[in-house]
Amino acid sequence: MLTDFNTQEIWFVTGSQHLYGPETLAQVAEHSGKIVEALNQSPLIPVKVILKPTVKTTEEIFETLAAANHSTQCIGVVTWMHTFSPAKMWIRGLNELKKPLLHLHTQFNQDIPWATMDMDFMNLNQAAHGDREFGFIVSRLRKNRKVVVGHWSEERVQKKIGDWSRVAAGWADWQGARFARFGDNMRFVAVTDGDKVEAESKFGFSVNTWGIGDLVSVINGISDGEVNTLIEEYEASYNMQPSLLQGGADRDSLKVAARIELGLEKFLKDGKFKGFSDTFEDLYGMEQLPGIAVQRLMQKGYGFAGEGDWKTAALVRAMKTMAQGLEGGNAFMEDYTYHLNPANPCIMGSHMLEVDPSLAKSRPSCEIHPLGIGGKADPVRLVFNSRGNVNSLVASLMDFGNHFRLLINKTESVEITEALPKLPVARVLWKPLPDLYTAAEAWILAGGAHHTCYSENLSVEQLEDFAEIAGIESLVIDEDTRIRDFKNLLHLNEVFYR
Repeated sequence: MLTDFNTQEIWFVTGSQHLYGPETLAQVAEHSGKIVEALNQSPLIPVKVILKPTVKTTEEIFETLAAANHSTQCIGVVTWMHTFSPAKMWIRGLNELKKPLLHLHTQFNQDIPWATMDMDFMNLNQAAHGDREFGFIVSRLRKNRKVVVGHWSEERVQKKIGDWSRVAAGWADWQGARFARFGDNMRFVAVTDGDKVEAESKFGFSVNTWGIGDLVSVINGISDGEVNTLIEEYEASYNMQPSLLQGGADRDSLKVAARIELGLEKFLKDGKFKGFSDTFEDLYGMEQLPGIAVQRLMQKGYGFAGEGDWKTAALVRAMKTMAQGLEGGNAFMEDYTYHLNPANPCIMGSHMLEVDPSLAKSRPSCEIHPLGIGGKADPVRLVFNSRGNVNSLVASLMDFGNHFRLLINKTESVEITEALPKLPVARVLWKPLPDLYTAAEAWILAGGAHHTCYSENLSVEQLEDFAEIAGIESLVIDEDTRIRDFKNLLHLNEVFYR
């Protein structure tokens, strides 16, 4: 379901000029090739790095960057100035570039060759000031980009490039993406709503509403054989509540849940959708609210959020794309209740039914229980506790009318040690940084939503990079957050984005 990193590329573009002669330019190309070879051998960079010919003129720069725009494989461009590349040559190309940009500030040699360094060496290795010239023009043009500083052989540098390439892949996945909205926003709820036209202009994905009747028609067309095959998969994957087993009182409800999953997945595949939202206020024709169906589709890579929250559904998809292949999960989440004991203040996250089992600490349990809202039959769902002792974060995307805001809170997951015999949903427990009281106050001051994407494997820096690519505001709540400073930042940002 997620795009394979093996099909994606970042282009490595080295800048120079004709001033230095063919011998120097040949060395520039040779050195660039060795750097690209090392980056491609690094396990920290999941996509392929493609060496492009050294650009030496305005025309070569424009043609290369324009080609990057039109390449379906290219998800971003890395630039490096081995020698001095006069930056006015870059203006036309940079103005044309629409793909994410990373400026690698490095040099071919790691150490100064004290005993042998001469003027030929100095002419060739000019990145210390060549990259500053390039940096000026990118800033002068007000182009957003990532800057990575250090020697290209360092693991730290390769990790930053690799992390950024994941972010670029998430952005590429949004371009032209389709998200289905079954029903409208939950009635009278503010934060989950937003401007879908502005979102498509800003982010590149579209959100449109599809009638529940259209979905129900597909669900009803699923064969009994397909349902039985999926139930066999359930039984092999989960601890089954006895009443759901063959001959059990709730076996027919399990068949309904499986049919919903198969129909929903077929609808999404046929429509080439990357995610969806639904709402329990619009379920006409459905026997039960999708529970296990949504959980399993998220685990396969689809974005989702409840109550018509298309922004969070899109964010979940982007974060899943960025994190593919990494240990841990990314999942739709909701702050549900607090543990306000001063000795150990925590937040419990959950949602009625729809928490991604990629977060499960152990084999989930497949169960059926009543649901007090929606007015439908008891829904089937997966019940589990999440992993503890993991560095994590929650992120939320809000529409403030004049701009979008991505709000990020660093967290630490906490193992759930108490039994929850009367809470038949998936549960996640975490401590927000710097502490619950400061984090919750800052979150509320920033207008943060109650819906988030919870991540066990992405970094704050990656989400800040994502916001930078999108050209939207990002705010971080972490161990260094102080309310007075945070309020001032909110005021300054309001002026900037207004």
